[in-house]
Amino acid sequence: MKITLSYGGGGEETQKLINELFYKYFDNEILKKSEDAAVIETNKKIAFTTDSFTVSPIFFNGGDIGKLSVVGTCNDLAMMGAKPKYLSSGFIIEEGLEYSTLEKIVKSMSDELKKIDVKIVCGDTKVVPAGSVDKIFINTSGIGDVIKENISASNLEVGDKILISRDIGRHGAVILAKRYGVETNLESDCKLLWDEVKALIDAKINIKAMRDATRGGVSAVLNEWANSSNIGIEIKEENLKISDEVLGLCEMFGFEPIDLANEGTFVVAVNSEDAKKAEEILKKFNENASIVGEVVEGNRVVLISPWNTKRVIELPKGELLPRIC
Repeated sequence: MKITLSYGGGGEETQKLINELFYKYFDNEILKKSEDAAVIETNKKIAFTTDSFTVSPIFFNGGDIGKLSVVGTCNDLAMMGAKPKYLSSGFIIEEGLEYSTLEKIVKSMSDELKKIDVKIVCGDTKVVPAGSVDKIFINTSGIGDVIKENISASNLEVGDKILISRDIGRHGAVILAKRYGVETNLESDCKLLWDEVKALIDAKINIKAMRDATRGGVSAVLNEWANSSNIGIEIKEENLKISDEVLGLCEMFGFEPIDLANEGTFVVAVNSEDAKKAEEILKKFNENASIVGEVVEGNRVVLISPWNTKRVIELPKGELLPRIC
């Protein structure tokens, strides 16, 4: 068996690789919680995460690989209720990359760091022969202080409500358009999410779980939650916010918006009593934030159409859109 691009797509093959290989040899109770970041007990609770970024192209509408590398890791910390504080950065640079290109990427990282007062405190640089990588790959690891405890994919209970912070599928659609030379004014949703998360925490919203819907999109998040909590989730299709541009690109290339990657969109589960308040808070940041569904009995994710027909949403399979982040 050989590793194919589908194993990096965030769907069924990625989960197979994690469950059958990495968990087999790296098995421990922290890792197997399968959260966006590990929560570690020291003299206080901290969150720790790492991510590698290989996006192609390295510059896209609304961002670049540098911005993405900071946003991605900081958002993973935020999804565990942790305020990002310190990052490491590792660069693997292809011989021949223009210095000005590298400087533009590094400046983009710096601009994002300043927005939430995060510091890169250590790093590493490797330059490899031409052809060994595609221009530049970046790894960032991050540490944050846990402000809100007990956020977990295994916390969901029947009756909890599911919210999405904005319209979905923008990042994946932008990358898709860029690769195939389709002209569009659509911009990636790539952005830091700490302000939204902090607003929910400050309002004392009973947050059960949070996850930024990156590779595999919203469908991957919901299926992972259903599996972790052993529950079902029903989503109302009419409540999913999708821009006309994203819908058009999906129709053109045969993708489902719910499967497309996002880089500044998160899914949050809260108890039913807090759902409307949480929606009001998130709408202050993006008018497309909405309550999209609820947790039910069962073990499937189901999409309910405006005509009340039901369709099972499975974990994405196959080579979705490689090198998306």
